[in-house]
Amino acid sequence: MRKSFLLKTVFLVVALAAVLAVIIVAMHNSFSGDAVEATQTQTFFEQFVIAGGPIVWFVLLPMSLVTVFLIVEHSLTIRRKKLLPHDNGKNIVETIQQFGPRQLTARIADRSDFVSIAVVKALGQGRDDWFRMRSALAESLQEQVSQLARKIEWVNLIGNVSPMVGLFGTVFGMIKLFNAIVLAGGQPQPAQLAEGISVALVTTFWGLLIAIPALAVHGIFQNRIETLANDAVVVAENIMPEIRRSLKKHSQAEQPKQKQTIHELGGKPTKVIRESSLPSRG
Repeated sequence: MRKSFLLKTVFLVVALAAVLAVIIVAMHNSFSGDAVEATQTQTFFEQFVIAGGPIVWFVLLPMSLVTVFLIVEHSLTIRRKKLLPHDNGKNIVETIQQFGPRQLTARIADRSDFVSIAVVKALGQGRDDWFRMRSALAESLQEQVSQLARKIEWVNLIGNVSPMVGLFGTVFGMIKLFNAIVLAGGQPQPAQLAEGISVALVTTFWGLLIAIPALAVHGIFQNRIETLANDAVVVAENIMPEIRRSLKKHSQAEQPKQKQTIHELGGKPTKVIRESSLPSRG
């Protein structure tokens, strides 16, 4: 957990530094008085970052890096190896058979996969009632799936919002374009229209560039979560009968001890008071 947190922190710091550097360079190149020759070939940075204006610098570019961060984070956390390890159910069943259900919680409490978390919650809330355990197990699995679904919803949100931001940039660029036409008296030079056209097209480009992979990755993660959840239910259903057998065996082992204790208490001699020994009432 600590290692994962450190990796996320380092990635965020690097991403924020990269965004800040890009914004500084873009603003410096955009507002500098250096004339650019008409025959000069523009670089990708000049065409798709500087030409986009502040909407790209301060909104779409940070959104793209946040999307990359979320994709990397979910790719590391939403994995079968992490959420549903191979032979995890078999390992839990062997632990129950060897140590019993009462010691199972202590032995798998540090695990973070679907089934282990659900089994720990079922044993903690079940109170040796198998039906209550089964209900708690289903609730835990559903809760974990809902939690992951809420996490990936941020990717879906960015994928839906980024085209709207790109459309906003398109409208903003068209407004600048028409203002340039008005200021030129209806006969503007192509260079006067270039800024508005660049803003309109580049912001649309960035909005689509963010939205397409974000929505695609969201669909992939959603299908992966549903598949892992269904497989986790199957594994958990194979574990619960073993827990039931262990609880039944444990209760049957306790019954002879209770009977023996009752027999020992009942076997002690008791003093019988006969009616003839009672004092007469006169």
